[in-house]
Amino acid sequence: MALGILLFSGMDNVFAQTAAPTPTIDTGDTAWVLVASALVLLMTPGLAFFYGGLVRSRNVLNTMMMSLVMMGLVGVTWVLWGYSLAFAPTELNPGGDPSYTANPLIGSLKWLFLNGVSFAEPDPVGYAPTIPHQVFMVYQMMFAIITPALISGAIVERMTFKAYFWFVLLWSTFVYSPLAHWVWGKGWIGSLGALDFAGGTVVHISSGVSAVVAVMVLGPRLNYPNQPSPPHNIPYVLLGIGLLWFGWLGFNGGSALASGGLAAVAVVATVVSSAAAGLTWLLLEWILRSKPTALGIATGFLAGLVGVTPAAGFVTPIAAILIGSITSFCCFYAVSFRAKLQFDDSLDAFPVHGFGGTIGAILTGFFATKEVNSAGANGLFYGDASLLWKQIVGVIGTYIFAAVATFVILKILGAFMPLRTRSSIEEQGLDVHEHGEEAYGQDLI
Repeated sequence: MALGILLFSGMDNVFAQTAAPTPTIDTGDTAWVLVASALVLLMTPGLAFFYGGLVRSRNVLNTMMMSLVMMGLVGVTWVLWGYSLAFAPTELNPGGDPSYTANPLIGSLKWLFLNGVSFAEPDPVGYAPTIPHQVFMVYQMMFAIITPALISGAIVERMTFKAYFWFVLLWSTFVYSPLAHWVWGKGWIGSLGALDFAGGTVVHISSGVSAVVAVMVLGPRLNYPNQPSPPHNIPYVLLGIGLLWFGWLGFNGGSALASGGLAAVAVVATVVSSAAAGLTWLLLEWILRSKPTALGIATGFLAGLVGVTPAAGFVTPIAAILIGSITSFCCFYAVSFRAKLQFDDSLDAFPVHGFGGTIGAILTGFFATKEVNSAGANGLFYGDASLLWKQIVGVIGTYIFAAVATFVILKILGAFMPLRTRSSIEEQGLDVHEHGEEAYGQDLI
């Protein structure tokens, strides 16, 4: 009897030694990612102010609604199917085996309606092993909410709200979710070894490229470029960039998915990159155009935030300053070039987000270093040229997929409903016709 107990006890010890360690929820990590989720959610109203201030007063409500509706629409569809398509593995092996099978192109429907997404345990794949699965899900939701809203900056003042509503529902499902899977959900870009810490490809390149395609399909605003349409409220723009920068600390810092040194690296990189970018834009305007403008420095700050996003968790503070300054310089001339082409990307969604995200993704291939993040890679300046090639492949793949998918979605929608408002409505403004409201009153329209 005693021998049997001893043998049984010994077997327990063997099992204890060979069993995989159980992930442990860390309250500090959980608290940080919850706070970061709130910060990223605030970015969408921030974007609404930023874009709303840039349009004419008769379209400000419609423009802000194009951002705010994402908080309702994508906030629901992400729970129902978007999260599963982005992150669910094809198969989880039974018996506690932590391995899994993942499709390189799209997630599965295993987490449809959040089935199996626990509020008390980490995800079974290992995306974020120290926080509850639902916390990871809701953090990723905030990215899914703001990304399609960025596209609206290119097609403001002319697209019907009904067409926009259906467009972003389809786009978030068939463009955003697959791209998130490619990069963060064990898809082909992540497996290739390309780095995207917080969304240079997934968020900014995808939305910027889609914005260009949307402009090509819809066409320019009525009387563009002959009739000027200056920003109606630059203080709104400044409020918007303040909220965006504040929220971006969660956007990049929260992507560490833990409250440790990596989050600190990402937050520092975010702050100094944006600071350098705003300063660069201000100096360019001052030297080349004799007057530094409030709109210019706000756009510069935004360019720096976009540029550092893919690199934030992989680079030193000095590299982040260089990334911000270089991205701002490139975006400054991209905005000028877009204006010379008279291409009506109304609020420069591609020159800032698409092109800025491209520059940031490529610069990550130069400046990334394992000295900052051992889970990352060394870039060209640290002895490994292969990362730069991987970054370029990831960028090209994102460009092609986002462009083709956006074109197809718009053409399908155009067969069922008008994409543009009538010219008479465009002249009067979309606020009253689309929403039955006015922002300021007739005297300011």
